[in-house]
Amino acid sequence: MFEETARFLKGGGAVNKIAQGISGKAPEDSAVFLNRTLFAEPKASRTPVPEVVAAIEARRLRKARHQSRYKSRSSSPKRKVIYDDFGEPVRRLWQEE
Repeated sequence: MFEETARFLKGGGAVNKIAQGISGKAPEDSAVFLNRTLFAEPKASRTPVPEVVAAIEARRLRKARHQSRYKSRSSSPKRKVIYDDFGEPVRRLWQEE
């Protein structure tokens, strides 16, 4: 890399010193990300499908009812073991959750 720079300078090239904070971009130019076109084709119209939406909602409600039935079972007390500093069990407790 250093050799290429030395060859450039010997061939008559010059390196300009630019002050810190100066940009090579013209201030009147728009931002780079605005120049890209992300979606070239026009927006397609959508067709409403109420029966599909109704089926999805029915499944969601059925699943919510199914899950709520099992939540009441998990409220039973759980056994918890208390350990000492050496990892030996000291006592067992029943804990409501």
